[in-house]
Amino acid sequence: MIDIEIEDPAWSAALPDAEALVRAAAEMALTSVVLHPVSGGEACLTVLLADDALVRDLNARFRNKDTATNVLSFPALPNPENLIGDVALAFGICVREAAEQRKPLAHHLQHLTVHGVLHLLGHDHIGDDEAETMEGLERAVLAKLGVPDPYLVGEGEHERP
Repeated sequence: MIDIEIEDPAWSAALPDAEALVRAAAEMALTSVVLHPVSGGEACLTVLLADDALVRDLNARFRNKDTATNVLSFPALPNPENLIGDVALAFGICVREAAEQRKPLAHHLQHLTVHGVLHLLGHDHIGDDEAETMEGLERAVLAKLGVPDPYLVGEGEHERP
């Protein structure tokens, strides 16, 4: 089960299909990754489409970083409900990044949703090898969604999410 909460109405104003885009991206990430920590049953997660202030607050409270960021993932401990965790996305930062990278906000939203779900599934990008693996998974999932490779040279300057 994927629960999507739209805390900031700017998401719906900018992307009336934001909920459907997030659901498709999360489902594709869940079904595409072989190394899945959930044993038996459907994985459950929540995606929060928030404003920058809320994401900054979450980042400060849970990661001791008093700054907003595009996406945060909060993996859950193993549990009988198969809840794998929560993902939060910051509207203003996502809009700014999409513009800077010259890509549709819908594509950036799906990319960051996939990125966040992969974190919930245990993937990371701390080292170069991990980053290459995670980015490869992101590319594969996004291709299935019809979203171009977000890491292509010439697609705008950007850092890893």
